[in-house]
Amino acid sequence: MRWPGILARLLGWLLTPLVAWAASFYAAWLLLQAEGVFENPRHAVYAAFGAALLVGTLLMFGWLQLLRRSPRLRHSLHVDREGLPVLADEKDAEPVVPNESVATGQTPDGSD
Repeated sequence: MRWPGILARLLGWLLTPLVAWAASFYAAWLLLQAEGVFENPRHAVYAAFGAALLVGTLLMFGWLQLLRRSPRLRHSLHVDREGLPVLADEKDAEPVVPNESVATGQTPDGSD
């Protein structure tokens, strides 16, 4: 039963950028539907690109804000506050012990 959970998390992680990508294309398409607004086709392409970039960026920013404010969503997707995947559960993770050689500035073989 572990594989369906992993697959669901993977699809959840991949779905977010795909939705932002689709929304940006939709914004560009809506902008290009306005006939006669642009005299030069090059300006229409630039405006569509700008609209797609703006909508995609705003959607990703909104998604990250939602992740930061929703502990339930973070728990369901197994991500931290920044949207990065949590690789190990807290109860299964080993405590991290700082390496004394790093703290003292020595190399593992004892030389400086």
